[in-house]
Amino acid sequence: MTNNQPERCSWCESTDDYRAYHDNVWGRPVSDPIELFAKLCLDGQQAGLSWLTILRKQAGYEKAFLGFDPQAIVAMSDADRELLYSNRDIIRSKAKIDAIFTNAEAYLRMEEKGVKFERWLWEFVGGSPIINEHQAQSQIPTETEASQSMAKALKKEGFKFVGPTICYAFMQAVGMVNDHVTSCHCYQPVADQMKQFTL
Repeated sequence: MTNNQPERCSWCESTDDYRAYHDNVWGRPVSDPIELFAKLCLDGQQAGLSWLTILRKQAGYEKAFLGFDPQAIVAMSDADRELLYSNRDIIRSKAKIDAIFTNAEAYLRMEEKGVKFERWLWEFVGGSPIINEHQAQSQIPTETEASQSMAKALKKEGFKFVGPTICYAFMQAVGMVNDHVTSCHCYQPVADQMKQFTL
């Protein structure tokens, strides 16, 4: 990089908010079940769009969906739900909005069965992060056997907008895999954080 800027993964270099997300959030291991649920829902909203579009609407989603608390989401009135379809702070896709309600219901059904959502999700990588050593963006897959298995299992539980590509983007974002390229200034700090991670 020029101008003494640190080297980063190439996908985030278009804007300052994208760089900040890359530097501070992407790939950092997440264990909180509500944070994982929120991220899974947000990645589903990305379908057919860029992640930057969703990132810039994240605050709107958090407000509209009450901090992504599944109990609060399912308790919303029909009138409140109807208002979401014209909410300019989120993607106004009825299918995508409805999917968040469907996902909240699925989350609560799993909880009622005694399933700990965070442990259930992390089992798809054996309970601890996978530290990859990709040297170029072109080496990074868009889906893996693990993301395919996660997608299949989530769909079986009733989740929507959780295909294998979405699931892999989710796994990258929440630190289940380290897909920072090895030359990125975040690669080693993220790898070190992953080595300390416990559920």
